[in-house]
Parts: sequence; structure tokens; C-alpha cells
Amino acid sequence: MAAEDTRVTARLLGHYQIATTLTALHAHNEKGVIPHLLRLLAQGKSVALVSDAGTPAISDPGAQLVAAARAAGHRVIPVPGASALTAALSAAGFSDPRFLFQGFLPQRAGERRRVIEALRTVRCALVFYEAPHRIDAALADLCELLGAARRIVIARELTKLFETMHACTLGEARQWLAADANRTRGEFVLVVEGAAGADDEPDRARRVLEVLLAEVPLKQAVALAARITGAKKNVLYALALEIKKEA
Repeated sequence: MAAEDTRVTARLLGHYQIATTLTALHAHNEKGVIPHLLRLLAQGKSVALVSDAGTPAISDPGAQLVAAARAAGHRVIPVPGASALTAALSAAGFSDPRFLFQGFLPQRAGERRRVIEALRTVRCALVFYEAPHRIDAALADLCELLGAARRIVIARELTKLFETMHACTLGEARQWLAADANRTRGEFVLVVEGAAGADDEPDRARRVLEVLLAEVPLKQAVALAARITGAKKNVLYALALEIKKEA
């Protein structure tokens, strides 16, 4: 068995009283251990590949081994297991049947911002993986570039002991994160709603204005709504007056 972390997998095997030989296969040694695993396959043995709290080859190690095994003529059989991507999507509550999986955002701020900006008009759910030491910066850039009113589901430590899921707007995300130091720990999946289409813009602008008008004066609410939605101020001003009148 090839495992991302043999210590973690050993506990699982021990629980089920499974006796087998473990080989470490992770991001730093995958290329080096592939020849050994291919020799085992050539001898007619089966090799199971597992990763921790995820699925091999989906932002986890394993893709190089799979490619090498298939190139050598061996059959590769997928066995469904825990996947942070599908787990987060299944509990996000977004109705759009499509999604775009970006994986990890670039570590450098400039590259990260360029990637997010390129996704600004994509009309489907956006799924990101993120590390704890970059989560705050990532949320800040997502909020600035996609708009504070966009909804996000922050999923942390999925399928693990301290699993947490929180739904809010991008404008509220960093405040929620900062409220408890434990919330910045672990591995993150961020599911962000897609861009609104032309038919959705009036309803979105109304929702944003209704929230803002409950907290700030009309003129300030219109200015903030223009920054969030990109709509024209004169249109938003008329809509704000209509909301005030209805209230």
C-alpha cells in the first residue's frame, strides 16, 4: 500500500486488523518511489494508493504514479473515498449544477489576484483549496475582487475531527475567521457563488441595498452598493428611494 502519511494509514489499518506493507508516497518523494511500486505490479501484486482526508491526484499526491502505472500497461481502478472538493460542494447549498475547481491559489499576491480577477465573471460556483497561513490574504483578495456581497461557504478540516462549515458573504468572511484563533487552523475549501447574470443583477442590487440601508445613510449605501455590484449610481439611487418608500 502506498500512503501519503504512513502513520495515519497505519492507524486505520490497525483498527480494521489489516496487515500489509506500507510505502510512503507524498509530494516530495513520489517520483523516486514509482519504480519500486511498478516492480511490485510487474510481479503480479496489487498496490493500493491512499491519501489523507482527500482523494489521490486531486490536489493530493498520486497523479504521477497513476500515469506511470497506466503507461506500463497496468490497470488503474478508482475506489471512491473522502474528497474535500465533493464534500464541500454537497453541503454548500448552491443550486448551480456547474462548478469550476481552481485548486490552490498562487502563493504570490500578484499572481493570486490575477487568477481571481480572471474568474470574476464566471457564472458558476468557484471552488478553491487554501492553506491556513494564506487563508486571510485569500479571503481579502476574493472580497475585494469579486465583491463583498458574494456568498461563500468556508469549509475547514473536512472529514476530520474538527470539521467546520460556515456560510456568509465575502464581506463577512474575514471577521468570522478572526473571531476565533482555531478557525485559522487546518486545511480549507472555499466555495464561492458564481457571478450574477444580467437577469440577476436587479435582484442582487436590491438585496445589497436592503442590507446597507438598514445600517448606513442612503447616500453612503448607494456608494457602497455601486462598488459592490458595479451598477450605476443613478440607477441604485432610484432603487434605494423605492426601497425606502416601500419600507
